[in-house]
Amino acid sequence: MKLKDCQHFYKIISTFLIYGIDEILPHNRYTRPIRCWRKLLFWLRNQHSNKPFGLRLRLALQELGPVWIKLGQMLSTRRDLFPPDIADELALLQDQVTPFDGKLARQQIEQALGDSLDEWFINFNETALASASIAQVHTATFNSTQKFAGKEVVIKVLRPDILPQIEADLSLMYKLAGWIPRLSSEGYRLRAVEVIQEYEKTLRDELDLRTEMANAIRLRENFIDSPMLYVPEMYSHFCHKNVIVMERIYGIPVSDVEALRKNGTNMKLLAERGVQVFFTQVFRDSFFHADMHPGNIFVNPNHPDNPQYIGIDCGIVGKLNDNDKRYLAESFVAFFNRDYRRVAQMHVDAGWTPQDTDIDAFEQAFQQVCEPIFAKPLSEISFAQVLLNLFNVAREFNMQVQPQLVLLQKTLLYIEGLGRQLYPQLDLWDTAKPFLQNWLDEQIGMRAFIKNMKCKLPYLSENLPDLPEKFIEGLKQQKLINQQLRELNQKLSRQQKWQKKAFVLLIGIIVFFGTLWHFNNLPTMLSSFLLMLSFVIWMIGVLLL
Repeated sequence: MKLKDCQHFYKIISTFLIYGIDEILPHNRYTRPIRCWRKLLFWLRNQHSNKPFGLRLRLALQELGPVWIKLGQMLSTRRDLFPPDIADELALLQDQVTPFDGKLARQQIEQALGDSLDEWFINFNETALASASIAQVHTATFNSTQKFAGKEVVIKVLRPDILPQIEADLSLMYKLAGWIPRLSSEGYRLRAVEVIQEYEKTLRDELDLRTEMANAIRLRENFIDSPMLYVPEMYSHFCHKNVIVMERIYGIPVSDVEALRKNGTNMKLLAERGVQVFFTQVFRDSFFHADMHPGNIFVNPNHPDNPQYIGIDCGIVGKLNDNDKRYLAESFVAFFNRDYRRVAQMHVDAGWTPQDTDIDAFEQAFQQVCEPIFAKPLSEISFAQVLLNLFNVAREFNMQVQPQLVLLQKTLLYIEGLGRQLYPQLDLWDTAKPFLQNWLDEQIGMRAFIKNMKCKLPYLSENLPDLPEKFIEGLKQQKLINQQLRELNQKLSRQQKWQKKAFVLLIGIIVFFGTLWHFNNLPTMLSSFLLMLSFVIWMIGVLLL
């Protein structure tokens, strides 16, 4: 480890100790050496002992900087790994950090675009509109020479030299994660290395802004002309790995409930549309915005009686296949029908758990965990909590939770919290059930059959004229195959006869020469009998042909 890395490592450990994060270390023979090193190398005490552990952890991550903040944000979604008090605190982490110099931002943008900003834009504001851990944004306007003359834009640029910092922090995270399973048996349950791997993948996706551009374009196309969701236009000619240019939008932050009410927004419809947008992305498009926290969602101030969401920052998305959607739809429908056996059987049928899973035990485990949820009114039941409970039970029966489902649970958590903040009486089940039931109806029964036939019509219409010819050709092929099979059977039969004859003749030879070898030592009657037997055996061998 280099000196710089040692200093960085020392800073991280010191910060954790100042906030007393080391108190979670179990007291056993594995951690005893670590405690000794802590006293020898770090003369630091917990300076925040009066604060709850979750709060201390959040403050420590905030102090360590952007990469650790984003790790905390990701960990806040893993409620299958952390208790609610810690997860709730981590969810409060905000990555609003001090912006870097606007002149440096201009240089970065001009270097990426290949010329002076004046070539395309006017009114470039060197004061950042917003600044986050990975990138910051500046405003500008297309100049009169451009196709979109007069259009206001937002230019997003990565922080300079962010990659070396990320590499250094990730390296240390892996080292710390590698130690966790050695500290106690509970450490294995956390699967720390897998968590860091998942985090690294998400982080590296965010480091290529072209990914965000592609995601935004796809989401925009999926909701083009939709009254429910608007995604700003991306100007792809100006998009590069470290710089993207997009339409500037004006809206009311969705977290500003007071401003929304003053604007006369239909809060009930707005809350319902949040749920509808989410389930539309999941079950219609199989592609959903997976970072829909309040900082990335605005509301169009126009037409407050017909409110429309505006979604930005599409760097993190989730993708689902039919198996994922079946898992979600059938799980939720069966859960709300209290059909726990169906929930259990569906996990096995979908391949999420092994085929030899004990269905009775699986059903009972789901019932024990999920039944207490129905103590609440149906309208107050949390979809995200239901999904979490399903994950936790299924994991005990060897289900490996997929990253896309964890992303979905995180997004669902955001949507639920947002919907009930906007309209506390929101009935999530009543709003979501039509999407779930409609999707299931499309996959099963006559509607599914008709849909599949429609999909296959182009193929059928193309191949139908050739069907008689292909049928006759198929019969000829079948006749040829049957003839070849008969010839093969005859050949095998002959080979088997030769094998039998050779075996019988060999036995006869053994008996004959064995008798001659011991002729003088055997009684005359026995010798004669054996010689006659060898003759009979030879005759049988010959007759087998």
